[in-house]
Amino acid sequence: MAKELLLKYGCNPNQKPSKIFMKDNRELPIEVLNGKPGYINFLDAFNSWQLVKELKEATGLPAAASFKHVSPAGAAVAVPMSDTLKKIYFVDDLALSPLATAYARARGADRMSSYGDWVALSDTCDKETAALIAREVSDGVIAPGYTDEALQILKGKRKGNYNVVKIDPCYQPNPVEQKDVYGISFEQGRNEVKIDANMLQNIVSDNQNIPAEAARDLIISLIALKYTQSNSVCYAKDGQAIGIGAGQQSRIHCTRLAGNKADIWFLRQHPRVLALPFRKDIRRPDRDNTIDVYISDDYMDVLADGVWENFFAEKPEPLTREEKRAWLDQLSGVSLGSDAFFPFGDNIERAHKSGVQYIAEPGGSIRDDNVIETCNKYGIVLAFTAQRLFHH
Repeated sequence: MAKELLLKYGCNPNQKPSKIFMKDNRELPIEVLNGKPGYINFLDAFNSWQLVKELKEATGLPAAASFKHVSPAGAAVAVPMSDTLKKIYFVDDLALSPLATAYARARGADRMSSYGDWVALSDTCDKETAALIAREVSDGVIAPGYTDEALQILKGKRKGNYNVVKIDPCYQPNPVEQKDVYGISFEQGRNEVKIDANMLQNIVSDNQNIPAEAARDLIISLIALKYTQSNSVCYAKDGQAIGIGAGQQSRIHCTRLAGNKADIWFLRQHPRVLALPFRKDIRRPDRDNTIDVYISDDYMDVLADGVWENFFAEKPEPLTREEKRAWLDQLSGVSLGSDAFFPFGDNIERAHKSGVQYIAEPGGSIRDDNVIETCNKYGIVLAFTAQRLFHH
């Protein structure tokens, strides 16, 4: 392993010189097995690795993340998938190991955001996971190891230039971290807070029941938020994030953004969407974008005469607002985490529209009583974690 790696440039091509190195002159805890990762690649790699490492420690299950621009587009653990999920994630033709299942979930939740992602894996990458990564548009992967078969598959991606990074799973960073902004150095203790079921014990709502699956999903949402640019909110269900709202100045905008993503995730499971008659020659990105537009209010952008022929073998009927609302009303059992307190009950009102029944947030707002009251109105379980999870 090297003590430093020179990079082509920083965040932008004009930002030179660029490198990564250890300030204490130690060797880097990573090895580049293929490709030439860039500055943003490594930011995504190191943040996403921490996320999946903590997910594995908290749940005991293989974990994966799909990262873009220093925030997760998806995060998941290896919970078996239904045939419907396999179909909407376009993996129903693949043999899936537990690790591949985790990545299929992480990648499939928000395919539009995951396009060109960085992959993080908690366990040694096997051939099944590599085969899945190989057929998606992706910038690179970080994992504690790779089987020989997996490495050969990944080395064949992107004309041999796919970025493959191996990280030492035993590496422990210094307890104090630093960064420079405008020539001024910032220093703080690392955020080493442990997120587990103990964080969900202070339940302040009338409904006090959090099933084991919901507790797992709340933990997944909170760990994802720990590595998501703030303000952030995460909806989770069935062992995975289904909607992440990141980097918003307003918390209600986080809640709406994440909720809209969760709605899209569920609408993609509508029988009408599953049966869309796509042309056989349509490319994966075009198919994903077409589905996204079809289930939006702008559906005529892909259904207008002279346009639909580019995507479909025959013209499908649109989903009306009423049909979409009726379908979304069936979504339930969703867990929601917030990286800071909800200041108003409007966040709960929006969360309820996307099937949220369990919420974990720090508490501490002067309007906590209004938030609790709104949760009680819908029978939602609310746990105060007393732990803010800002990440900048």
